[in-house]
Amino acid sequence: MNKSKTFSYEYDEYEDGTKGAHTLIDDLLADPDFSGLTELSIGNWGDCWEESCQPIIDGIISHAKEFSHIRSLFIGDMDFEECEVSWIIQGNYGGLWAALPELTELTIKGSTDLELGAVSHEKLESLTIICGGLPNSVIESVKNARLPGLKKLILYIGSDNYGFEGDCETIRSLLDTMDFPKLEYLGIVDSEMQDEMTETVLGCRYMDQIHTLDLSCGTLSDKGGALLLEALPAHPNIQKLDAHYHYLSTGMMQRLAALPIETELSEQNKPDNYRGEVWMNAMLTE
Repeated sequence: MNKSKTFSYEYDEYEDGTKGAHTLIDDLLADPDFSGLTELSIGNWGDCWEESCQPIIDGIISHAKEFSHIRSLFIGDMDFEECEVSWIIQGNYGGLWAALPELTELTIKGSTDLELGAVSHEKLESLTIICGGLPNSVIESVKNARLPGLKKLILYIGSDNYGFEGDCETIRSLLDTMDFPKLEYLGIVDSEMQDEMTETVLGCRYMDQIHTLDLSCGTLSDKGGALLLEALPAHPNIQKLDAHYHYLSTGMMQRLAALPIETELSEQNKPDNYRGEVWMNAMLTE
C-alpha cells in the first residue's frame, strides 16, 4: 500500500524568513512519517513566487540515499490561492534523474525557471508538467529524453503570455522525435489552440500505440470534435478519450459519447463574445 504525505509551510511559518526552501528538506527528513512514505508531495515552500525550489531539489540530490524509497514525487503541489501557477519559481532537475533511480512518477507544477536538463531514467513511468506556458527548453528536454519505461506523459501547453514560445509545429516536432516505446497515455492539454493541437496529435505515430488520449483543459471546440469523430474509429487501441473542460456543443458531446470508448466530457464551457469577437480560454494559464 502506497503511503503519501504533503510537506509545505503555512504563511506564519515562513513570513519572517526563518522557514523556506532552504529548511524544508531538513524538516522533511526529521518527520517521523518520512521513512515510511512512497509518495512525496512538496507544496508551498514559502514565498514560492520569489524563492526558487532549487534548494529542495539540491537537498534531495545530496540526500539521495535517504530518498531512495520514494517512488512518486510532486514538486509544486499548491493551488492558486497559495500561488498562481505562472508565479511558481521552479528549478533545474538535471541532477535528479541519477539521484532517484527507483522513481516511477514525477509531477512538476510551474515552469518559471524550470529546466529538466538531460533526461535519462530507466524506471520512470509517468511524467507530468503542469504549467501556464510550456517553455521551449523543457520541450527540447522531453524531445530528447531517454525514458524507456515511460507509460504516461502529460504536458500542459498553456499560453504564450505565460511561457509557451512555440506553435503546433513545435509540438509536431516533439511528437515526431520523442521515443517512448511503452507510452500508453498521451496528454497534450491546456492549449489555447486545442483544435489545432488535436489535429497535430491525431497525426502522430503514437496514435497507433496509446490506450488513453488526453486533450483536456483547453479550447477544444466542435472543429476539434469533428476531427476526433473522423480519426478515432481507425485506432481501436484507444480505449479512452479525456476531453474534460472544453467548448464542445451539446450535440458534439453526444456524438463523441456515442463512440465505443470511454469518454470524459465534463466541464462544458461557453465561449465569450466581446465586441463581436469570440473568446475561449484554456483552464490554466496565469
